[in-house]
Amino acid sequence: MKTNIKFLVFSLTLSLYLGLRTLPAIAQENNGHVLSMKEALQLTLSRQELLKAKANYASASKENITAARRDGSPDFILSAQQGYGTINGLNGPPSGINGLISTTSGPVSASQNWNAAFAALYSSEINWNIFSFGLQKAHVADAKGIYDRDEADLEQEKFQQQVRAASAYLNLLDAQRLHYSEKVNLSRVSALRDVILTRTVNGLNAGVDSSIANAQLSQAKNALTDAIAFEQKQAANLAMQLGMTKQDFLLDSLYINQLPAQLPQRPVYDISNHPQLRFLAERVKSSELDAAYLSKTSLPKVSFFGTLQDRGSGFGTSYNPADPGSYNQGYFNGIAPLRGNYLIGVGVSWNLSNMGRVSSRLKSQRYYADGLTNEYHYQETNLTNQLEEGNKQLANALQKYREAPILLKAASDAYEQKKTLYSNGLATIVDVTQTLYDLNRAETNKDIAGNAVWQALLYMAGSSGNLDLFTNQY
Repeated sequence: MKTNIKFLVFSLTLSLYLGLRTLPAIAQENNGHVLSMKEALQLTLSRQELLKAKANYASASKENITAARRDGSPDFILSAQQGYGTINGLNGPPSGINGLISTTSGPVSASQNWNAAFAALYSSEINWNIFSFGLQKAHVADAKGIYDRDEADLEQEKFQQQVRAASAYLNLLDAQRLHYSEKVNLSRVSALRDVILTRTVNGLNAGVDSSIANAQLSQAKNALTDAIAFEQKQAANLAMQLGMTKQDFLLDSLYINQLPAQLPQRPVYDISNHPQLRFLAERVKSSELDAAYLSKTSLPKVSFFGTLQDRGSGFGTSYNPADPGSYNQGYFNGIAPLRGNYLIGVGVSWNLSNMGRVSSRLKSQRYYADGLTNEYHYQETNLTNQLEEGNKQLANALQKYREAPILLKAASDAYEQKKTLYSNGLATIVDVTQTLYDLNRAETNKDIAGNAVWQALLYMAGSSGNLDLFTNQY
């Protein structure tokens, strides 16, 4: 009996020593900077490249609004041309065809000649669609609708990115606690195995007990390795969500040790302001504005136009077949302005064949708008179902959180009981290892029970579109 007591004291002393041995390492880890949830969400908004890309898309759309407004301003064109050539004329009906067309103005002579001189044309022209049956207004509205859509896309991406970052944060915290639990379990198994080996050497236990103890130690080591790998994977995911390459994070234990301060007192069902639904609504609106603009392109346009011209020529006013020498080949003689003309007027143009083309495009655009509306209703139903599930998850997580301490105490008591019985030869090694497994599982469940409540609350916030449900808790 004295021998059993000695071994029991030795076991407890060794366990205490191994537990204390891990404290310096834990304290050393805690000397680093603690990444808070608030800081993590700020980092993901400022560093995430996808958000920067969508911000640039929105900025591009905003500039297109200014461009659309300027499309309604008059076209004012200045032109100048200088050339050298002949001016042989010929009677006959010309017609414009596709391609480059050259025209000359000169007298009709009886035969070809190659008299050539410089000539110039200087002109300023203005053309302004003063009335287009709402085309310009629809064009600006369409550009603004695209900007509103891209801005809503940016906002919903910010929301989704914060939810992803918060989820990655909580998952890594879970992984770190699992790592810690498996480290503690390895220390406990190692201490128990040393006791069993000592008892086996002294003939107090069967040799098979040492084999089972060695197997339990090997399993504990493998479990710790798996926990470390899982933690590394979750750290990499958090780094990706934060737009960072660093993967060594020290996180706030608040989400393990405390419940949210202001849990919803009743189920949450409002999704009307969800950023994703607002984005889908803006897509529908933008598609409808596209259709409105497209319908205006088939209508006539009323334009004001005006031109002012000056011409110069090296051919004299008396140049004709009877006086073919009345020209000067000097460059400056040909480019000097000699005659001016102006023209102003109002014109109406209507491409009637465009009506059929626009009609088909309008039908296509309306089908597209209907498809976007279907997407909106699909996502609305999906988010409603997710929020219903989130309410249930929160209730279940709270129930498990309340039960976890009871299960941990029972598992701890059972382990201590079986270990004591085993030390006195009243229980088998199998009984001890089973309670050891139950204790490890209960400790792990206790560690993540509080985190599960935060996870459920985040799921509700993501489904409802109201991140304040989560962020107002800390």
